Amino acid sequence: MARPFRVYYPALPLVAEHAPHRATYIGDADGRCQVFAWDRAAGSAHQVTARTAGTNRAAVDPAGTAVWWFDDDLTGTGTWRISDFDHPERSSEALPGIAPARHAGLAMTADGTAMVGLSDEEGMTLYRWTTDGRVTPVTRMSGYAHLVDVDPTGDLLVVGRDAASPEGTTVLDSRGGPVAVLSGGAGRRIWPLGFAPGSGPARLLLVVEEDDEYAIATWARADGLSRHRWRFDTEITASWYPDGNRVLVRQDRHAGSRLHCADLTAGTLTGVPTPAGSILDAAVWPDDDVAYVWTDSTTPPQIRSVAGLELPRGPDDGPADEAVSLAEFCRRSEVWAAGAAGPIHALVAAPADRTGPLPAVFLVHGGPFQHARDAYEPLVEVLVRAGCAVVRVNYRGSSGYGAAWRNDFRAGVGLTQLEDLAAVRSHLSDRSVIIPHRVALWGSSWGGYLTLLALGRQPELWRLGVAINPIADYAAAFEAATPAIRALDTALFGGTPGEVPQRYAESSPASYVDQVRAPTFLAVATDDVRCPPAPVERYAGALMRRRVPVKLLRTRAGHEDFDARGHVALMQAVLMFMQQHFDGARNEGTPVALAMARPRD
Repeated sequence: MARPFRVYYPALPLVAEHAPHRATYIGDADGRCQVFAWDRAAGSAHQVTARTAGTNRAAVDPAGTAVWWFDDDLTGTGTWRISDFDHPERSSEALPGIAPARHAGLAMTADGTAMVGLSDEEGMTLYRWTTDGRVTPVTRMSGYAHLVDVDPTGDLLVVGRDAASPEGTTVLDSRGGPVAVLSGGAGRRIWPLGFAPGSGPARLLLVVEEDDEYAIATWARADGLSRHRWRFDTEITASWYPDGNRVLVRQDRHAGSRLHCADLTAGTLTGVPTPAGSILDAAVWPDDDVAYVWTDSTTPPQIRSVAGLELPRGPDDGPADEAVSLAEFCRRSEVWAAGAAGPIHALVAAPADRTGPLPAVFLVHGGPFQHARDAYEPLVEVLVRAGCAVVRVNYRGSSGYGAAWRNDFRAGVGLTQLEDLAAVRSHLSDRSVIIPHRVALWGSSWGGYLTLLALGRQPELWRLGVAINPIADYAAAFEAATPAIRALDTALFGGTPGEVPQRYAESSPASYVDQVRAPTFLAVATDDVRCPPAPVERYAGALMRRRVPVKLLRTRAGHEDFDARGHVALMQAVLMFMQQHFDGARNEGTPVALAMARPRD
């Protein structure tokens, strides 16, 4: 029996503070992500939501009696609803009378009071919900902001903005009045993570980037900001242990991950045993067990527990130890290519039955502050089966390689990254790994943006481009984007399009559309508020007028499509386009079905 392809990968269950045997999680239901309630004591889990578009945001109250879930449309605009944990059909609107808006944070105190952040085009409003159903506004903040946490007593709130801004972290009192502002800027970034559990004085956990290193820090009202002794050379995030004295640190390093336990009282740092690969998320549960989402290049992401706890599984998950046997037909390697700012790390996969130079597809990751991981990627399998080498480059801007690498945009936004893509292409071509005139680019979101930018700026290097939900015109995209995206763009470019128009123009694919000569596949989503479709459609029209082979696919979705069927249809369309226009891809009949419908052991 074939296992169906699923777009959804697991996220950690969220455990009720006062009823740790009860949790909620996002699981797969008929190819869509939905909310489930899990009773560990009873050994049962049941589905809470059944929305056509899927549901990907949920929480459980401290008593384990209610599940909160966000009922949003494809643009991310919606309202919170509350369902009874045991009887999900009993559902009600959490904030009646409040207009639909975008999610900007949800946090609960020990007594079940909820603080809710909702954002619109102008800013964020914080609301307080009490267990008797009363809803009151707390404060309004202009521009991009998101609620990070509330301390267990409800006395303090913490709000995050851009990590490098003068107001990177703002601590408020229960009435919304300012208590402290912890600043980024001047070579420092700061990220708030959450308040310590317990009933003592509130302590806030943070990560501080300074002097090209990352440190754990805590803030308390009486003591201010304190940096702890450990320094990490690559990006970290962290969360509290239940005792409020220890911290679980997750470090991304190169293509893999590590977990550490930092004891703030004893001053010790010890490793938490996990297999080699990537940790996509990790948390400490009330019983001190560490749960984490783990994957490597041959294993789809799965939830694991250091203590070996049995975790809930979906009906299509197969045996718990099932793995994807890629080694039989795929060989993998890593390369470090010389670049303008130092060695560039890339992951390479190739068909095991083919030797010599191969046609290649560069899978360009998005973000920009993400990275290619030692992690299972369905597209790698699809493209290797189609006869291509697959190259994933951790260009400058990627996380996992330190602050200096992550913050390097010296040649301009996008233009810096193109230098690194070209350097890796040259490295692999010189070593006869790839065929120079048979190299394609494939990227989504910011990776799609880099794909289009490369086709126009480096037309001699790339034979074909695939751009899914890309940015085609940066200034136009800025005007149509959400406050969060506009804040990111302003930080990247050092200003808005009105303030630094030349920088936006130099980094915009639309500025170079007349130089594109490679066949180009474009996909846009009707309700995408991160990478709006209209500029991409205009870009496609410009290519058509120049008679460049182009395919424009419109999908009814938001920026991210959580329906597996839509992803399979998209991949089938792209591979058909490649078979027509990219002389490196062999015809396997139904390549997506062959790659995704693997027989069980």
